Amino acid sequence: MPLLNSIKDKSVKIGVVGLGYVGLPMAVTIAKKGFEVLGFEVSEYAISHVNEGKNYIGDVADEDLENVVKNHKLSATADYSRMQEVNVILIAVPTPLDLYHQPDTSYIEKSTRALAPHLKPGSLIVLESTTYPGTTREIIVPELEKAGFKVGETVFVGFSPERVDPGNETYKTHNTPKVVGGMTPACNEVAKLFYESILDAPVHLVSSPEVAEMEKIYENTFRNINIALANEMTVLCDRMGISIWEVIEAAKTKPYGFMAFYPGPGVGGHCIPIDPFYLTWKAREYDFHTRLIELAGEINIAMPEFVVQRAIRILNKHGVAISRAKILLLGAAYKKDIRDMRESPIEGLITQLENYDADFEIHDPYVDEFHHEKNGKIYRTVPLGNLKKYDLIIIVTDHSNVDYQKIADSNVAILDTRNAMKNIKADYLELM
Repeated sequence: MPLLNSIKDKSVKIGVVGLGYVGLPMAVTIAKKGFEVLGFEVSEYAISHVNEGKNYIGDVADEDLENVVKNHKLSATADYSRMQEVNVILIAVPTPLDLYHQPDTSYIEKSTRALAPHLKPGSLIVLESTTYPGTTREIIVPELEKAGFKVGETVFVGFSPERVDPGNETYKTHNTPKVVGGMTPACNEVAKLFYESILDAPVHLVSSPEVAEMEKIYENTFRNINIALANEMTVLCDRMGISIWEVIEAAKTKPYGFMAFYPGPGVGGHCIPIDPFYLTWKAREYDFHTRLIELAGEINIAMPEFVVQRAIRILNKHGVAISRAKILLLGAAYKKDIRDMRESPIEGLITQLENYDADFEIHDPYVDEFHHEKNGKIYRTVPLGNLKKYDLIIIVTDHSNVDYQKIADSNVAILDTRNAMKNIKADYLELM
């Protein structure tokens, strides 16, 4: 098979559709292994930055991007006719939810329609975007067949879910195990060889794209449900006067049968708050109601309201009404030590605070400003200056580079939703 040989000798050119949080790290990983990569993007900002070797994604090292561009191993374009230059195509486009919490697969559909007329026979196409089981077979395959290709013979198709954990210092794209589900055994053979050529991690084959698609959603649904359990226990522990953080630390001493998940002001990121809804939507096609998954979503969505109610109680203790209080939200990114704002819990907190006409400011060492997806407003973060002007500080994200001793020394009331100050004594500190 010509494609197998060209993968082995690294003469094959790789196309990556979508150069965001998934696509750019993958493109750089492939280019570092010696393959030539062509990225396809609709964003002029992304195209110009890639072609100039300027990084815009946190999980990509600046010098890595600069080097692969300088060595002519990575470039970007908006011209889909250049698909004729590549023989392996990875699709890593967004898969958001619409206003009704239903899957929006329009990016996948548009990308497939755009590439199909320019595809070379014998090419490999792998969808990496997280989506519901059946997407590869129902959306990608029909477009390729309309273009005259026969899957497993003249084109090879599969699904391999992205596993990107922004800010993880141990597991990056290159060393995270890969799951691959091809449409046919031949598709699996080609995809496995390709991923083994670019990764320093094992490749696990499954029998179909549907298994791989479900596997990815199962990973994130598992996390979503366990976070919801931690959040529900937090609400109960609050009423009972018990520290949930101490409970979790005690439970962690059991060497088997327990895995620690932690509460927070909400669930953020592109995967965990979104992927379970893909599954609940698809389940309806089979007359199945995913009660546990939907309940977990409800619990997690309610956490910003719980945090604000705690804030009101704390302010009341100090004789200040929330409508007259000045509040600092410390942290805006959805998790520590990154600037990623996708589905950040701070959006729910802002909505709740504005419902009470609260006066608040935001500080985040990684984020200068951000766009609130629900109300359309732009919020800018402020320097961490005079803390005594605030009536309450709410720790939303536990960034490592924040001076928490300074927060404690301010003698301002503090609500810590992340247990960031567990080792610091403060007179007016309350854990969520």
